[in-house]
Amino acid sequence: MTVPWTIRRRAARVVLLEPTGAALLLAASDPADASKGTWWELPGGGIEPGEDSADAARRELREEAGVADAEVGPCVWEQEVAFTFAGYHFEQHERIHVAWCAQRTDSWRPQGLEALEAQAFTGQRWWHHHDVAAAAERFLPVLLPQHLGPLAEGVLPDRPIDISHPGHW
Repeated sequence: MTVPWTIRRRAARVVLLEPTGAALLLAASDPADASKGTWWELPGGGIEPGEDSADAARRELREEAGVADAEVGPCVWEQEVAFTFAGYHFEQHERIHVAWCAQRTDSWRPQGLEALEAQAFTGQRWWHHHDVAAAAERFLPVLLPQHLGPLAEGVLPDRPIDISHPGHW
């Protein structure tokens, strides 16, 4: 499949942790390419004009997961990613924030999914870091299984860690 252009953008994602340290991940697939299968990803998306990455992370949590009362903390990871989704090719710089919520919500109530997101996302699940590390499933960011543990245990880096993974997904 040849893609005629590339969308270059800044994006924000968020590792939402509940009191036991489990992280909220969204189940996703590419509505234009079933051969990619399914994966689990952090809520997130493009940073809109006038937003900083923390504001975008907060908005994306509300839109994609229905979580409006999280405390969004610092950017803990950054990555450069290139991927094709729904027939569009993206190259983006992602700032990934940590956030905390007072209690786990098991009901998934997104508050503003775009049309392609509504087709791509099929649900959510709270994952403990040891389950992510042991799972055979795919995760985005690709290096989430290697980096989630310290965050879930309350260890924040002094500055954002580059978790870029070579290649495309």
